[in-house]
Amino acid sequence: MSSPIVRQPAVAGKFYPAEPVELTRALDRYLSAAGPAVEVPDAKACMVPHAGYIYSGYVAGVIYRKLPAHSAFVILGPNHFGFGAPLAIMSRGYWQTPLGLAAIDETLAQAIQRNHHGLAEDAEAHAEEHSLEVQIPFLQRRMKNFAFVPIAVGGVGYEEFEALGKAVGRALVERSQPAIIIASSDMNHYEPDGVTRTKDHKAIEKILAMDPEGLYDVLRREQITMCGYGPVIAMLAAVKEMGAREAQLQKYATSADAGSNRQSVVGYAGITIQ
Repeated sequence: MSSPIVRQPAVAGKFYPAEPVELTRALDRYLSAAGPAVEVPDAKACMVPHAGYIYSGYVAGVIYRKLPAHSAFVILGPNHFGFGAPLAIMSRGYWQTPLGLAAIDETLAQAIQRNHHGLAEDAEAHAEEHSLEVQIPFLQRRMKNFAFVPIAVGGVGYEEFEALGKAVGRALVERSQPAIIIASSDMNHYEPDGVTRTKDHKAIEKILAMDPEGLYDVLRREQITMCGYGPVIAMLAAVKEMGAREAQLQKYATSADAGSNRQSVVGYAGITIQ
């Protein structure tokens, strides 16, 4: 019998603490910062940032605190480095973090692949990518038992983003147990704080309207450098298949809120969809 595939952490000690006790303390701080949690019990999807925890952890923590304790998640993240296939899935094995192993949901991954034959089985696309990895410790701390499907999304174009989302949505509609889609994205990059906030809220308006085409158009028209726009467009296409009714902005911040230079910031939004 062959050994299981284990994807090793790429950014432990860089984007989040590599030592388990320190990581647990950080996660608990981010998860509890917003005070008592009010869950979104019928959450179908969410958008969370993926920067270093010191910058975006408080935004991510608000979202993970609100998610119901489901057993399965589909994580869509951008492929920042262009390694591997443009649409890349891992359908078996585990991801290692300082908190232990997180299992891939093979059954759900295979269901998504049946709905979208353009998804390549490609570990290379995931090996160095941080946008999905940084979500796993939050899930490990927040959920007792879960499995997930990682999908890295390159710059393939609007139609391909939409087709991927519809494939994910159909797989989740057909599934007997609920699962949640996590779209990993930061917002506008490296402009002054006021400019970034103005640009970001134009994009957030389209996400809250669950308007993927409108989002794609406003990003290009306003030159909003949202790195995970492909995963978010796919997520919006998926929740339409799933009958979503409402999106809510739960928290917004920029890196300036964490003390960084206000002349060159990155925006972070946490959004739930139900």
